[in-house]
Amino acid sequence: MEPKVSVVIPNYNGIEFNRTCLDAMRRQTRPADKIIVVDNGSTDGSLEEIRDSFPEVELICFPENTGFTGAVNAGIRASEGFDYVILLNNDTEADIHFVEELLRAIQVNKNIFSCQAKMLKMDDPWKMDDAGDYYCSFGWAFARGKGKSAELYTKPKALFSCCAGASIYRLSVMEEIGMFDENHFAYLEDTDIGWRARIRGYRNIFAPRAKVLHVGSATTGSQYNDFKVKNTSRNSIYLVYKNMPTWQILLNLPLLIFGFTVKAVYFIRKGFGREYILGIGRGFALCRKNRDRRIPYDKKNFRHYMRIQMELWLGCIRRLID
Repeated sequence: MEPKVSVVIPNYNGIEFNRTCLDAMRRQTRPADKIIVVDNGSTDGSLEEIRDSFPEVELICFPENTGFTGAVNAGIRASEGFDYVILLNNDTEADIHFVEELLRAIQVNKNIFSCQAKMLKMDDPWKMDDAGDYYCSFGWAFARGKGKSAELYTKPKALFSCCAGASIYRLSVMEEIGMFDENHFAYLEDTDIGWRARIRGYRNIFAPRAKVLHVGSATTGSQYNDFKVKNTSRNSIYLVYKNMPTWQILLNLPLLIFGFTVKAVYFIRKGFGREYILGIGRGFALCRKNRDRRIPYDKKNFRHYMRIQMELWLGCIRRLID
């Protein structure tokens, strides 16, 4: 039986980008079975444009901004009964084989939870925007290949997690591990869900034959701003607390302290020191408030934890020499 796949596209005042994104979905060699745009209280006329120009699109509208996580979870719930869901940022233009290639990649093995497309810079398609996400014991998440030649990233590769800006997810695994954690609101939510899947022994894979052009930071408007710095530092604390059992936190603690200190110094120099430190405080508060969201340690997953731990240490080396 042909698998059913939906495409979920979050939107927040994205009138500048939506037409390009949705036109690309119309040109797919293997069209999605459903396209869902989830709007987070836009006021720029983008809703009206979608209704008028793309009647085939299912719209879910929130009166206010629920964040990336609230939007994609609404789209995932609307994909009930489907086999897979593709999450796609609206500031993208997908290659015509995008859906087809993601489906092909994730069906290689039932142990694959997610597959990420090859994300290229919109203004310089010969360079990478994101070839998959890594995480390391410094408490840093970072994009593989960012700014490097696209020719260097042509083969599938196991990843720590997939960037949710252009990835496909197996919904049967989400039923097991849960959807995106809405406490994240935005940033690191994709690292979190990929990590949760890894703890259960599932895999996340880079699928280079699926390609998208990506503007990047279209919603927040810049590489660094108050909102992004505060949310990212807050979520960095929450991410560690949720996914590392106590023994693993203690094992990584010296490197985590080093990593968070380096970041604090970096953002102080960038003029965002107050926001970064405020975010750290909010992260600890979020942990105290959500103790029940912590992943309970199960010794049967010990081998998965150790495989993850080796990647965390390797990620430190990779980040320092990258």
